[in-house]
Amino acid sequence: MIDSKIPEGPLADKWNNYKAKARLVNPANRKKLNVIVVGTGLAGASCAASLAEQGYTIQSFCFQDSARRAHSVAAQGGVNAAKNYKNDGDSTFRMFYDTIKGGDFRSREANVYRLAECSAHLIDHAVAQGVPFAREYAGYLNNRSFGGVQVSRTFYARGQTGQQLLLGAYQGLLRQVSLGKVTMHTRHEMLELVIIDGKAKGIIARNLETGALERHVADAVVLASGGYGKVYYLSTLAMGCNSSAIWRAHKKGAYMAGVSWIQFHPTSLPQHGANQSKLTLMSESLRNDGRIWVPKKAEDARNPNTIPEEERDYYLERRYPSFGNLAPRDISSRAAKERIDAGHGVGPMKNAIYLDFADAIKAQGKNTIEAKYSNLFAMYEKITGINAYKEPMLISPAAHFTMGGLWVDYELMTSIPGLFALGEANFADHGANRLGANSLLQACVDGYFIAPYTIPNYLAGELNAPKATIDHPAFEEAEKSVRTQLDRFLNSKGTLSTDHFHKKIGRLLYEKCGLSRSKEKLEEAIEDIKALKASFEKDLLITGDDTLNSELEKAGRIADYIELAELMCHDALQREESCGAHFREEYQTADGEAVRNDNDFCYVSAWEWKGKATPPQLHKEPLVFESVELAVRSYK
Repeated sequence: MIDSKIPEGPLADKWNNYKAKARLVNPANRKKLNVIVVGTGLAGASCAASLAEQGYTIQSFCFQDSARRAHSVAAQGGVNAAKNYKNDGDSTFRMFYDTIKGGDFRSREANVYRLAECSAHLIDHAVAQGVPFAREYAGYLNNRSFGGVQVSRTFYARGQTGQQLLLGAYQGLLRQVSLGKVTMHTRHEMLELVIIDGKAKGIIARNLETGALERHVADAVVLASGGYGKVYYLSTLAMGCNSSAIWRAHKKGAYMAGVSWIQFHPTSLPQHGANQSKLTLMSESLRNDGRIWVPKKAEDARNPNTIPEEERDYYLERRYPSFGNLAPRDISSRAAKERIDAGHGVGPMKNAIYLDFADAIKAQGKNTIEAKYSNLFAMYEKITGINAYKEPMLISPAAHFTMGGLWVDYELMTSIPGLFALGEANFADHGANRLGANSLLQACVDGYFIAPYTIPNYLAGELNAPKATIDHPAFEEAEKSVRTQLDRFLNSKGTLSTDHFHKKIGRLLYEKCGLSRSKEKLEEAIEDIKALKASFEKDLLITGDDTLNSELEKAGRIADYIELAELMCHDALQREESCGAHFREEYQTADGEAVRNDNDFCYVSAWEWKGKATPPQLHKEPLVFESVELAVRSYK
């Protein structure tokens, strides 16, 4: 039976009740305890800095050459907080309900309420760090709205919110590095988790500059390594993003949950060629003023400015009049795909829709729109050569955020004692669909406000436990396993590159486990992945040696992606309903809306690794709703 460790008491009191009873560590004893934090994005940097500030000894790992290059910088649009600055009816409960509903009632009440509860503290914390949020003329912090809500609760720093928040966390992290409380290991990749007596006690990391394998021991391990959307190859994520840290932990016993819940962002730049390696994200904030449409006539190749109003289909406004262009991401992305598949796609590859600012410029003036979005318009013109002040943007859905990840309890601890997962590396807060601007929020709240209570609560019980060392047989076994895999890659005598297999698995998933799924396609995908796995083992070619070798790095990541893809398809196949971003074609209304099955599937799917040739084992965590009523999710 899965124990989520939800505290007792009314929903609004649970977090305070937990903090009041959490075990503490004497300040003099904290320096005796060591924590490994993998990842230096918002979740990892904030957690490492916060724990080091408390006095714990921290080892921080990232595969980039600087902690500042973590992918949190790519989140542009903003961060949510229930501060009700616009006096438009917002509250902690309303934000909690919006998030629960946005995730299609497939997330834990207690975790989501805590997210909303801590959101207001984050803004004050970030302002104190010097994050330059946008302000109104009088000096008050400004807000805008994001998809899936009817209030303005998104705080933003132009189109650079993630970068500015990361700079704040990075400054805190580097302060602790200079004080000697954090040891920074850049250009290091975690390749294995070390478990001793059933508890996480360290990692095996590879120095990406020398190829050396290193053993690192700790009293607890934190994974804040981001999401796995790059499994689709073409995604909004950076090329280096990967699933290996959480997947290696999964294979050592940590459950993976909600793994097939993948969000496709509705405002990405469309694919423009066969040799493209990633897609560019345009902030969802653009949907505040841009109107989304396609020509009513299929295969209409006219310049968009020449298409009269009566021949345009503003399909989101038509189908979802209450939310219009700010319908949630999963709904907006599926609606775009439906129009594109029906022959109304635009652009050179007929794979895009229009995001049009003509009405907003006419009503507000170009200067106002420029003040809001100038950096985004400049980026768009630099990439496409199109001036979006004069002609609609071309946008398209793209693989973006993973709601699934490592299963964690209320304390953000995985099914392995001593192993914690933060931010996008866990499944905890978003259910089957994430509302825009909740990603930065979760990462910051996990690192600044939750982990500094829950990790010490665990460490208090480890203070008098026997100290592990890197000479323990578990480290020897883990390092041997890593070396065996690396040698197998280097000795493979095939003819195909890592990118070949990455593109194959990405295309397969997009077609059969992407914006829509079906029993037939998922069963086909599982068989196709088995064949691809066999091909990868015999046909892979890695050039170079075991020192500085990016192809060798990628080989391990692609091997993990292929196994992960198989689990994604198992997860999507067993969930015989449509909910949020999981859209099973068999379960929809006559007008194409999702049909949820609360009687049979109101639970979190947590999967246990049972071996390479053995199907994964499903564990169910029932979702119990005490403060909200399960309702049909409607934005019409």
